[in-house]
Amino acid sequence: MVDLTDRVALVTGASRGIGRGVALALAEAGAAVAVNYRERADAAEAVCSEIAAAGGQAIAVQADVTDADAVAAMVKQVVAELGGLGILVNNAGIIADAYLTFMKPEAWREVVDVSLTGAFLCTKAAVRPMMKGRWGRIVNMSSDAGLMGDLMRAHYSAAKAGLLGLTKAAARELAGQGITVNAVAPGIIETDMTADMDDKRAEAMMSMIPLRRFGVPEDVAGLVVWLCSDAAAYITGQTISVDGGLRM
Repeated sequence: MVDLTDRVALVTGASRGIGRGVALALAEAGAAVAVNYRERADAAEAVCSEIAAAGGQAIAVQADVTDADAVAAMVKQVVAELGGLGILVNNAGIIADAYLTFMKPEAWREVVDVSLTGAFLCTKAAVRPMMKGRWGRIVNMSSDAGLMGDLMRAHYSAAKAGLLGLTKAAARELAGQGITVNAVAPGIIETDMTADMDDKRAEAMMSMIPLRRFGVPEDVAGLVVWLCSDAAAYITGQTISVDGGLRM
């Protein structure tokens, strides 16, 4: 069992999907968790209530991760209310499917800003309290789309691939401060983002997965929690896929 007692974690985009699963798993391991959201306050509060009902500690923190000032204020709030910050999971991301030839520049910018720029801004703000304690864990939520590319998702694939470069650069820069930085690359996970997938595409994707099932948030959360533990202290700058063997 992973023990994260006395650790404080911030999970961006944690009101639903993989982020929600990660927040719950970190809390189950003993961490106090800040549940970030942009608009869905009710969903974020529901996650906090679920954590509290299980005996854990959590707060909901609103911030648009593409806004540097909002991110700085969020980190300040987390440190003030939870007593520090040692774990950051950059999970916030959006998808807006469109073929490359029809993709609008503003759609490109929005997707890249949330997934990639948001991770940069949150990492920049979070490392300050981590450096004070000379201990930190940063996990960037990439995607198999960033490793393989994905149809109608040039912006999403580019952003998730960019996260891998950010992960390696940050891992090199922060290693001397006792901070590890790794990336997790989920495959097809059953969340709100995949709920609208049509049956034909779902069958086609399923046929390429050796384990013959789509993942669930808990499949990703278990790895994230482990990467945030002392058991993973000698792992940094790495990307680990959680995809049932899709990208083998």
